[in-house]
Amino acid sequence: MSSFLFVTPTWDATLWASEMRKAMPALDVRIWPEMGDPSTIDYVAAWLPPPHVVKSLSNLKVIFSLGAGVDAILSDPTLPGEVPIVRVNDPDLTNRMSEWIVLHCLWHHRQQRRLDAQQAKKQWDSFPTHAASAMTVGVMGLGVLGQDAARKLAMMGFKVVGWSRSPKAIAGIECYAGSAEFDRFLGRTDILVSLLPATSDTDGILNRALFRKLSRKGPFGAGIVINAGRGRQQVEDDILAALDAGELHAATLDVFRKEPLPPESGLWSHPKVTVTPHIAADSDPSVICAYVAAQIQDFERDGTLRNLVDRSRGY
Repeated sequence: MSSFLFVTPTWDATLWASEMRKAMPALDVRIWPEMGDPSTIDYVAAWLPPPHVVKSLSNLKVIFSLGAGVDAILSDPTLPGEVPIVRVNDPDLTNRMSEWIVLHCLWHHRQQRRLDAQQAKKQWDSFPTHAASAMTVGVMGLGVLGQDAARKLAMMGFKVVGWSRSPKAIAGIECYAGSAEFDRFLGRTDILVSLLPATSDTDGILNRALFRKLSRKGPFGAGIVINAGRGRQQVEDDILAALDAGELHAATLDVFRKEPLPPESGLWSHPKVTVTPHIAADSDPSVICAYVAAQIQDFERDGTLRNLVDRSRGY
């Protein structure tokens, strides 16, 4: 019998273990720190594992990420370098992310914050609006999540452009790539959606210098930033300063440098900021466990693993 360990110090692993047992009844499922003999564990699923825990599993075959990104695993400096890491790439997670992105692009486009303020004051003001086609959404990061979001935004009528480190081709979407085309991409963008992976190259990329390069030709006269990538990519003081200076029109943020977002953060109360608590693409235990179980079954049958992480690239 193969054995499986959940290492999720910031999550309650009980529900995850229950769902994993349903997905693969023959699997010996354990929860850290009550893991028994570490040498008998074949597979681990982790989120922010403490140093040396995964390393102690001397006969480990595969590491599974429990989120869309893998920075929570790669942050462990003691992670064994020879064990393959598999990231989650499930249609449910992709759909959830696209739902959230489309929701907030529409929320800004249709000026819902203004409507909510009017309702609070019992004020009837049917102000003029614009078409989705009057705005260009720039999707920064064109992996599975970015491509799906770009297509769905285009279906809603937005003009959509995309940018990635290496060239991508998406039907109906104008794509830019690399540092040479980055500023041209930004200059086209009224709503910037960031879905970049967490790497040293993307740390702090959402800063005031970038905001100043966004289009000012859209209906609101300044750019809008929507970040569902990683919190370490945004300079939060720059977001607040750019909003106050009129260099940004608004921001929706699902991720933050420190989570939970501290009560003293100015993002909570800024009138142009929407905060969501890292739920854009929340992981459903039943769905993710079924995905992991299918991966294990394929691996034990013929050695196949899908969606492997390239550690040198960080995703």
